[in-house]
Amino acid sequence: MPHDAVRRQPSLHAAWPYVKRILTWVFFAGVAWLIVRQARAIEWSQVLESVRGYQLSTLAIAALLAAFSHALYSTYDLIGRRITGHKLPATRVAAIGAISYAFNLNFGSLVGGVAFRYRLYSRSGLDNPTITAVLGISVATNWLGYLLLAGAVALWHPLDLPDDWKLGTSALRALGIVLTLVPLAYLAMAWKSRRRSWTVRGRELTLPKLRFATLQLAVSTVNWAVIAAVVYTLLERQVDYPTVLGVLLLAAVAGVLTHVPAGLGVLEAVFIALLVPPLNTPALVGVLLTYRAIYYLAPLLLALVLYASVEARGRVKAIRTVRR
Repeated sequence: MPHDAVRRQPSLHAAWPYVKRILTWVFFAGVAWLIVRQARAIEWSQVLESVRGYQLSTLAIAALLAAFSHALYSTYDLIGRRITGHKLPATRVAAIGAISYAFNLNFGSLVGGVAFRYRLYSRSGLDNPTITAVLGISVATNWLGYLLLAGAVALWHPLDLPDDWKLGTSALRALGIVLTLVPLAYLAMAWKSRRRSWTVRGRELTLPKLRFATLQLAVSTVNWAVIAAVVYTLLERQVDYPTVLGVLLLAAVAGVLTHVPAGLGVLEAVFIALLVPPLNTPALVGVLLTYRAIYYLAPLLLALVLYASVEARGRVKAIRTVRR
């Protein structure tokens, strides 16, 4: 190899983190521009009018469904507790799950799903391998239900996608078969597989027993269905539930793929692309803003209070341990 090529490689390697950072900021700037462009085209007076038009009973039902969904998500960590066998109190585990989920929704998975879990679990005395296992179980639980529902919607109620998306009904149904087979294969492996663990990049992955795998799939499926029910309630039955479920599932994965915290702008863009018409844009934006307030922001405020309480208890426990 020529000497100049050898000299260039380290410099390119050293420059890559800066290039990656610049590309990331360019991407987020592009997303921000799209959000601003979309926002400027909306009649905000009509949006506010649609939000004010909600009856208290509708908001109460949506809030109860949202609370139920957040409670369901906190059980993902309780399933992880049973599978890993760690001995932290169930109430503390549920609280950590609820806090992590609220921060995950609003600030992204690295902050909520990962950072908060590691901090809160480690302060409670759990070791890193166990925390990683609990996190992995939670992630798997979440996506198992997603895949089953997304596959079912694609098979039996495929969305009417815009023509420029170039994905017809036949392709959607084929995708639905693939998506549905993944969680079913997981159950089959949990039932019949003789090998129960694998090592991936130095970390051991353990296959749960069938009853836990079934519980993972059931809880997650119900949770995704309830999240869609929140939006369906706020839409006041203007769109049929299977369509709302399908659009929500598509918006959720779009938000994950774009890495935008809280799917800000992405959620709205997908709903507008698929539900306007029959709905008008201001009314739909009003629905989605109300959904964000109920499902994202209100739980975040509660999570902040709960997090402060958990941190205070952790400090008291640490002081008592030092004094002993």
